Amino acid sequence: MSGAGSDKGRAHSRAAAAAAPAPAHEQATILIVEDDVLVRAMAADQLREQGYSVVEAASADEALSVLHSNVGVALLMTDVRMPGSLDGAALARMVRAEYPAMKVVIASGDRPDAELADRFDGFFAKPYDVPRLVRHIRALLN
Repeated sequence: MSGAGSDKGRAHSRAAAAAAPAPAHEQATILIVEDDVLVRAMAADQLREQGYSVVEAASADEALSVLHSNVGVALLMTDVRMPGSLDGAALARMVRAEYPAMKVVIASGDRPDAELADRFDGFFAKPYDVPRLVRHIRALLN
């Protein structure tokens, strides 16, 4: 399958997932910040299948643009190591300060920093156990 064809299929499935009605408790919007497009897409697709609205960002800078656009994000899931003016840890701290009600989940291929693991609403080592991630997010948002 060519890249263009798979992008069209992915766009169609994303549009269908966005159009499908979700149970009321799963209408929350999740912002996934991950510079690895495959990791980001896998997590986003799994959460969309559960009925969540998902916005994707490849950097903290993109994530801040989304947040400042008043999309109404209920949960931020961010990788720690990312290119750009802020890494995921700095983004998580900023979000916690500016949006204290927003849930923040950290993901990393590295061992969790004790401060990050304790300060936020969850830490997931990559590669993540997707069913466990989905259960944790569902519990945070219910």
